[in-house]
Amino acid sequence: MTADGRGPIEAATAALVDWLTSAAGKPVPIGPPHAGDDADGLTLWPLELRPARQTRSSGAVREPYRFTVRYLLCVAGPAAFTALDRVLTAATRDGTCDVVLEAGAAELWNAFGAAPRPALLLDVPAQVDHPTAAAPPVLQPLRLRQVAVRALAGRVVGPQDQPLAAMRVEVPGTASATRTGPDGRFLIAGVPHDPEHPHPVRLRLSGRGLVLTADVDADDDDIVIVCAPPPH
Repeated sequence: MTADGRGPIEAATAALVDWLTSAAGKPVPIGPPHAGDDADGLTLWPLELRPARQTRSSGAVREPYRFTVRYLLCVAGPAAFTALDRVLTAATRDGTCDVVLEAGAAELWNAFGAAPRPALLLDVPAQVDHPTAAAPPVLQPLRLRQVAVRALAGRVVGPQDQPLAAMRVEVPGTASATRTGPDGRFLIAGVPHDPEHPHPVRLRLSGRGLVLTADVDADDDDIVIVCAPPPH
């Protein structure tokens, strides 16, 4: 729905009527084609809804659903040719809507019970918007807190104190990661560390068919992690 409570088809029709009135120089009523003693001017009638190319949504934001409304604009009396001329000229000049010169099918006019006459098909884009929920207001002033970081250094060994090379060592949930060298040593930089409130740092190790975690003391200058194969 639009801000004034109108649906997308109603809003597209109202906008087209306003534009047609300006281009033709007189009001254009909405109604099926007719002819009679009182027929004079142009008439506008919505014919069908046509699919349009959609844009793929990404993330939490949903893209609008896009479609096209096709209208039949035709003359209703001999005095309407000048108005039709003005609309055709304006539409091809400013690109407000796509003009299709294919309104001469006999089946179309038989369906209306009217004689064929000069007419245009106007394709007007429309869309159904999916508004996103408003973010909650920030009630407290933002506070920036500097987080201290440090490097973790250590080595990964097997049961007989044999260095384990090419083991991946990472801090889960962060981008801090490295691999052990030939001597089994590793160095991970940029690990968050609060010296006033120290707490163990969890490391995740993987390689050689092993995946394990170890909680280490961030204040230890030479961390030793022993990787033992699971018991058979």
